[in-house]
Amino acid sequence: MANMDMIPLKPERRAQLEEYARRRGQEPAAALDDALGAYLEWERQDFAEAVDGIGRGYEDLGAGRTRPAEEFLADLRRKHDLPR
Repeated sequence: MANMDMIPLKPERRAQLEEYARRRGQEPAAALDDALGAYLEWERQDFAEAVDGIGRGYEDLGAGRTRPAEEFLADLRRKHDLPR
């Protein structure tokens, strides 16, 4: 396992990080920590929402709240003016 205190970055990613940090008046390590923290929180929420949505869909299926795929696709085509 790589040493977490020394994570290698591609030169182009390092340049992006340095620019990102400069725009925020931060040191690169602090900017990276903030950006990574924000991304990980977004990813956690996105995952939780996906799991919740799948659970609701499964409940709908079990309760018989479904409709034929042909009907759904026809409605989708009409709503977005898509060709058949």
